[in-house]
Amino acid sequence: MQYNATIVPPRRGGTIHFNTTIGGSFLVTSHLMPTYTRADLAFERGEGAWLVAENGDRYLDFAAGVAVNVLGHAHPHLVAALTEQARKVWHVSNLYRVPDAERLAERLCAESFADLVFFSNSGAEAMEGAIKVARKYQSANGQPERYRIITFEGAFHGRTLATLAAGGQKKHLDGFGPVVDGFDQVPLDDAAAVRRTVGPQTAAILIEPIQGEGGVRTPSTQFLKALRQICDEHGLLLLFDEVQTGMGRTGHLFAYQKVGVVPDVMALAKGLGGGFPIGACLATAAAAKGMTAGTHGSTFGGNPLAMAAAHAVLDVVLAPGFLDHVRQMALLLKQRLAELKDRHPAVIAEIRGDGMLIGLKPLVPAADLVDALRAQRLLSVAAGENVVRLLPPLMIGESEIAEALDRLDRAAAQIEATLAPAEKVEPAK
Repeated sequence: MQYNATIVPPRRGGTIHFNTTIGGSFLVTSHLMPTYTRADLAFERGEGAWLVAENGDRYLDFAAGVAVNVLGHAHPHLVAALTEQARKVWHVSNLYRVPDAERLAERLCAESFADLVFFSNSGAEAMEGAIKVARKYQSANGQPERYRIITFEGAFHGRTLATLAAGGQKKHLDGFGPVVDGFDQVPLDDAAAVRRTVGPQTAAILIEPIQGEGGVRTPSTQFLKALRQICDEHGLLLLFDEVQTGMGRTGHLFAYQKVGVVPDVMALAKGLGGGFPIGACLATAAAAKGMTAGTHGSTFGGNPLAMAAAHAVLDVVLAPGFLDHVRQMALLLKQRLAELKDRHPAVIAEIRGDGMLIGLKPLVPAADLVDALRAQRLLSVAAGENVVRLLPPLMIGESEIAEALDRLDRAAAQIEATLAPAEKVEPAK
């Protein structure tokens, strides 16, 4: 790998900027570590499903901070809750009781299968907690040798060393030394492969109800039910990674509620804080039997500001009619996308996903479609398997869907105009 750094003359009050080229692939013009290939675009404010760039251009946000901003931008209830809490107390640590954390845990348990909650700051941390719960459960049962967790090809569970190992993707693991031991990957939707992999060291099975980063791949309900059965037969815990699917993204508060398969442990983050950093590991009392004093911790977890944000999000998402609205708008969005696919068969090959977690599989590079959409002032997110994710705020209405489809239509037409005649396909009749 080639690394070259050039100091650029100071700008904006004397700050030194660096142009850093790594492998000749991208350019960074700040002191930020160059771990992201950022678009040259910055936003100064937002409202609802819209973002306003520094130059005044308005963008329709169907990325939602990668499935985070479930209530869009500057939602008045969320703003009021954070403002009120900011005037009181920001942080006290877990050396003391945090009443709002106790109350939020109670609300999450009341709406789910869980009995207990551990609060952290991110999805990766929530997943680390879930992994520790599973291992500690087996140890508390007198079987510390049971520490291995079965995961699935295409998974993404975070960027820590353990969650990278759980995901098993070479592109994320390269260069970080020995892969953390304890994870066995099998193909998605292959129950026979799971059964063959279960052994005397197996502690749990970990799965995303929908693989978001992995290309919006949805395992069958039959497969998820088979996993529940396998766990029950072999004394394993079933772990659901609902970091992306939770908090209403699929039209239900949690995706497991739609498929009717109940896990023992569930990780949440992203939408839980509506944009404020927060993660949560939920578990049954039985699954969390080993998580006693001193076994896990987080300096910022359960922070009063994060708790205020999450309470505000729950207030809105659990309000009568909200999830009904999500399901109705999701159905409308998918119908309109099916029409778009029929109009542009040379560009869109497949529509995937559920609720407001939609994947478009294009016949051109996904990055090209993301760029074309951004040129039309519509934000989207790339994913694995050459898929583009649409992750709008959950409060969008018919007008935003109509606007998004118009922009998708123009972007697809723009791409079609660049295709060679042999690549073009007649629209479906």
